[in-house]
Amino acid sequence: MAVINTVIERAEEKMLHSVTYLEDALVRIRAGKANVHILDGVKVDSYGSLVPLSNVATISTPDAKTITVLPWEKSMLQLIEKALMDSNVGITPENNGEVIRLGIPPLTEERRKTLVKQTRTDAENAKIGIRNVRRDANDGIRKAVKEGTPEDDGKETEGAIQKLHDKYLKKVDELIAAKEKEIMTV
Repeated sequence: MAVINTVIERAEEKMLHSVTYLEDALVRIRAGKANVHILDGVKVDSYGSLVPLSNVATISTPDAKTITVLPWEKSMLQLIEKALMDSNVGITPENNGEVIRLGIPPLTEERRKTLVKQTRTDAENAKIGIRNVRRDANDGIRKAVKEGTPEDDGKETEGAIQKLHDKYLKKVDELIAAKEKEIMTV
């Protein structure tokens, strides 16, 4: 029974990891509203090494259409601006000598549809990950049954794994529905 509990715990941990990864990916998608997580992937050259933007500046959203970046050191202003220009954020920074502003442009209908496709692709990848975890867990259960675990316990555990699978697929569907609504809201 210990083997089966381990299989269930490991499966749930991996399924949760797939959902968490999807949440992180969705947060970075620019949906027409200012969100500081859009800049999570931006790296700045700070004293010879690349560090996340949040390590050298305060990032905030004063309103729904603006992100401000306030460097901790004034000397970093030009480096941060260059990093933002070189990044794949797709927003041109405005530098006033003290703070950098990023104006979030409204999304076009075509861009909204592209973003929805991207979110669906990310969701499908998460679902594939969850299905793979279920398959691997069921393989582990079948192996345990061959090695002497009672067959009833194996069937019961497969049912528990299926319930976990369904729970996490539902969570993925909820995340995607919310993100698609956010993207398509003008």
